[in-house]
Amino acid sequence: MTETPTGQADDMRELSGVPVYVCSPEGPLLDGERAALDLIGDAGYRGASWVAVPAERCDPDFFRLRTRVAGDVVQKFANYRMSLAVLGDIEAHTAASTALAAFVQESNRGRQLWFLPDTAALEARLADPAR
Repeated sequence: MTETPTGQADDMRELSGVPVYVCSPEGPLLDGERAALDLIGDAGYRGASWVAVPAERCDPDFFRLRTRVAGDVVQKFANYRMSLAVLGDIEAHTAASTALAAFVQESNRGRQLWFLPDTAALEARLADPAR
């Protein structure tokens, strides 16, 4: 487990038989390639194939597609053959951007990046053999 400044810890969980590195709501923002590589390194060291990041740990620029933060982060995860789930309510972001809403919808069709409400939804998606 990795301690965050507030004492909450990121931890490994097995969700539907899949090793997932679940990040706590507290901790460094996912704000670009360096932060993505740090998460990938921590998760890979622990044997994870997925990283679950609370939406509040994503820098606001992650949800502004023109900044390319989300694209850069997702590309790093793809390069290292690891998948990313952003967990939580992002409705305010998708309501403000039709491009983001389309990006979320398209991402949720694949296996590289999912936007889901919580770990229970992630576990259910991982349990679906068609996914």
